[in-house]
Parts: sequence; structure tokens; C-alpha cells
Amino acid sequence: MNKQRKAVDIVFIEDLKVDTVIGIYDWERQIRQTISIDLEMAHDIRPAAQEDTIDQCLDYKSVAKRVISFVEESEFQLVETLAEKIAHIIRSEFGVPWLKLKLSKPGAVRGSKNVGVLIERGEKA
Repeated sequence: MNKQRKAVDIVFIEDLKVDTVIGIYDWERQIRQTISIDLEMAHDIRPAAQEDTIDQCLDYKSVAKRVISFVEESEFQLVETLAEKIAHIIRSEFGVPWLKLKLSKPGAVRGSKNVGVLIERGEKA
């Protein structure tokens, strides 16, 4: 039996920097820190490519604006919580069936470039 693989298209946003209150220590609750977000989102781009209009696209600018707005207003203690909340917003508000999200907190550990979490949610089509 010859199974044909279904195409999986990815719309991505890399290194989206946002300032927010994040952390468990008292001093972290008093400042804004810059986090970085990388997103990969499953979306069939063929309809948009065929029509050459944004109407069929996963509008990455709208996704970015929504994420920025949410993160700037948030004050979570854990990067894990923030990552889960962002993933939920993208999947529920933008109809994304699968995403990979990397949330980095640069400089959080002395001697490291970055720390954070990498999560996948949903199913690739």
C-alpha cells in the first residue's frame, strides 16, 4: 500500500522579544525582563498561495501582536506558565492545530546564554 504523506506547512515567528514581569524572586517582581519567543505553527498555506490573498493566511502579524499584548500585560512567576498560556491563545484564537513554542529567558542563569522551555501542543495534520 502506497501511503501518501499529507503536506504539513509551518508558519513561523523567530526571536520575538517582549518585556514582561517574570520570575519567582522578589527582585524579579520589581522589574521588566526581556524574553524571546520562537513559534512554529501548522497551517495549510495552499489556499492562500492559490488566491494570493491574506484572507486565507495565518496572519503572523496578528499572532505576534496578540502575543506581545498578552505577554506585556502578564506577571507570571514561571516561564512554563507563560508558555502554556501563549500556546492556548494561539491554538484557540487562531485555530492552529499544532504548534512548537520556545520561550527563552536570556541571562537567567549565570554563564548561560539562554534558559527556558520548548513545548509542542496539538497534532500535526
